[in-house]
Amino acid sequence: MSRREKKNKKKKWPWVLGILGLIVIGLGIYLFTVYNSFTNTLEEIHEPIEREASEKRTTDQGVVLSEQDPFSVVLLGVDEREDDRGRSDTVVVLTVNPAEQSTKMVSIPRDTYTEIVGRGTMDKINHAYAFGGIEMSMATVENLLDIPIDYVMQVNMEGFQDIVDAVGGVEVNNAMAFDEFAAGNIELNGEEALGYVRMRKQDPEGDFGRQNRQKQVIQAIMKEGASVNSLLNYRGIFDALGNNVRTNMTFDEMMDVQSNYRDAIGTVDQIIVEDGTGETINGIWYYMMDDAELAEIQTTLKEHLDM
Repeated sequence: MSRREKKNKKKKWPWVLGILGLIVIGLGIYLFTVYNSFTNTLEEIHEPIEREASEKRTTDQGVVLSEQDPFSVVLLGVDEREDDRGRSDTVVVLTVNPAEQSTKMVSIPRDTYTEIVGRGTMDKINHAYAFGGIEMSMATVENLLDIPIDYVMQVNMEGFQDIVDAVGGVEVNNAMAFDEFAAGNIELNGEEALGYVRMRKQDPEGDFGRQNRQKQVIQAIMKEGASVNSLLNYRGIFDALGNNVRTNMTFDEMMDVQSNYRDAIGTVDQIIVEDGTGETINGIWYYMMDDAELAEIQTTLKEHLDM
């Protein structure tokens, strides 16, 4: 190599290192901005709940995520209406056990006939939210399943479509054709996804078919949310979450779940409610859970929570 070539090579290196430095700095600023937006969103969706510790918990300290205690959370998909608190048309309970590295999930039919705790009446479980909000919903679900409900996550179903649009839409495998939705793999935007998860009257499986479609879309959102394209659109995703999701889980608790429960959340075992019957009382249709099946579900969840 000639002296001139060596000299030119030396001149190039500062430029290369400078460009790399700018890229690293730019990436650092970007990641810092993402992190700040993430923490701000988590603080925005956090909503403390004035509620005494569950009597189902045998210890005064309750669940301690930093010590990797098993915990439970109820997901409420709320259909909010003008001048009305709305109904929790989706009620899903998750129990998470890090030692077993698994999560149990059970979808409770919204028309389930049960005691509405705090009101002293029997009614559909989704009416608990309309009567007493998140607190009454948590207490009612606790009473039905006979387990403590440690956390709650409320999702506004009207804003559900904003979340789908924020991740660029989702792809699902539709088991049956209905309305404008063809059977097979289909792509859905936010408005279409909302219609897809809400349909139940044309489904021979009724509410159970709708629960399966809801699970499909939720899993698709999680998949799209982890993609590179979604990372580039983090502002839209965080805005959609901040506007439509509320939880009593704090930022630190979410970080504990991310650090200590990652493997458990990755494996979800679905518990199917299927042995109940329909019954009409005073002209209103209710879903009556089978006592034996309910007892089995209660036992399974208790064991999963190490109770």
